Amino acid sequence: MHNIGIYGGSFNPVHFGHVGLAKWVIENTDLDELWLMVSPNNPLKETDSLAPEEERLAAVREAVKDIPGVKVSDFEFSLPRPSYTANTLRALRKYYPDYEFTLVIGEDNIAIFDRWREYEYILENFRIFVYPRHEAANDCAGLSHCEHTFSAPEWAEHMLIKELRFLNGAPYFDISSTEIRARLIH
Repeated sequence: MHNIGIYGGSFNPVHFGHVGLAKWVIENTDLDELWLMVSPNNPLKETDSLAPEEERLAAVREAVKDIPGVKVSDFEFSLPRPSYTANTLRALRKYYPDYEFTLVIGEDNIAIFDRWREYEYILENFRIFVYPRHEAANDCAGLSHCEHTFSAPEWAEHMLIKELRFLNGAPYFDISSTEIRARLIH
């Protein structure tokens, strides 16, 4: 069974944080491959400022072309829009029945995960790796026995969860696509 990580996003634009995290995840987890899933239409984000999907896809491919084990996927481009993660994971399972999929998301997203469509289905059926989105998580970098203050959100207390793992030691990148776009406008 192939273990495939799904690291989805608009990648609008892709930046060194995406690339650095992808490299770290593939080198420091049990995943065989990490697929950067370019989302054509994230239901939780405004679409007004999105660059064309083919441009974003090409930029992500260029950014990670030299990282073994990291692939770029346009799988969601052929799915109904907006792109709901539960639908994507269902379709991936159907198309790749011999693969095990793990969702790779930021700490900011797990905090609002209960707003995602069919989040219970995702939690019950897929592993979730959570990477840091604040500087304090960097305190664990390079330490083998570090307990970061991450804990599952309150809404998850009484839910069936396949696996929810905080990626201790994952690098923190103080940058976001939103910040880059704001700097380009001003």
